[in-house]
Amino acid sequence: MSDTVVKIDGLVKRYGNVIALDHFSLSIKEGEIFGLLGPNGSGKTTTINCMLSLLDYDKGSVEIFGEKMTPVSYGVKSRIGVIMQNVAVFDELTVYENIDYFCGLYIKDKAERKSCVRDAIEFTGLEEFIKFYPKKLSGGLLRRLNIACGIAHKPKLIILDEPTVAVDPQSRNKILEGIMELNKNGATVIYTSHYMEEVEQICTRIAIMDKGKKVAEGTKDELKRMIKNTETVIIETIGLPEALKDAVSSLPHVYNAEYDGERLTVYCSGGKHNLVRILDVFQKADFSIGRVYSELPTLNDVFLEITGKQLRDKE
Repeated sequence: MSDTVVKIDGLVKRYGNVIALDHFSLSIKEGEIFGLLGPNGSGKTTTINCMLSLLDYDKGSVEIFGEKMTPVSYGVKSRIGVIMQNVAVFDELTVYENIDYFCGLYIKDKAERKSCVRDAIEFTGLEEFIKFYPKKLSGGLLRRLNIACGIAHKPKLIILDEPTVAVDPQSRNKILEGIMELNKNGATVIYTSHYMEEVEQICTRIAIMDKGKKVAEGTKDELKRMIKNTETVIIETIGLPEALKDAVSSLPHVYNAEYDGERLTVYCSGGKHNLVRILDVFQKADFSIGRVYSELPTLNDVFLEITGKQLRDKE
């Protein structure tokens, strides 16, 4: 993973007085599954469109495979597969004809194209549907057709923008497994999603965007170490005395404790034995408790603390 596949340097994109990208920079290495996270309006899709030279930008540069990206960089574009959020296939063509058409934009040799189309159909599990028209497909199958059209020419860089929106769990799992298999077979992947668990499951490195800027970047573990909360302990208990809550609050590494009448939620920063120390307080006080569970921070916690908003919030 020493070669840089995508290099974005100081990208600025304005729409009138609105700054969509504010000196945005990014470097993606060969072999990565790179997650791009951000709330609606943060600049993710604008970044992708500028990267592909589908949009002009005001300042900065984009290099892909070591070459400056321009609207006429057809050699570079032939090595890229793009699967956008909105399904883009032809209603008047069958599943097979759609995949064959998009593959044919890059591969002219008929025998080679036929082999690639067959591989894409098998890869996305569409063998039983090759004669179907898009209108006859479920939402999950449509997404899989969209992916097949984008990867049939075997690109080395694959960009997926919200590929699992509004699909059933079975299709979602199939898509995620497919992405990891593409990566295993040598493709570098850029992945945007509103589903934190997906990003946490498949991405090797992640950048968080907000208001056109990159506000954090790293592996999921590196990102989790950036925030104050490292562990949350939840204890179900009724009638908790204030003195007992204060005793828990005064423990090392506890920076906040909240009680709602049924649950004590304890927020910890650092420390390796927080749960043991908390339970020891209850044991010494001989106070009965119900269920106890400990939660490590998730990417959603990281996102919320860094940006101050939920992933699906609009700016």
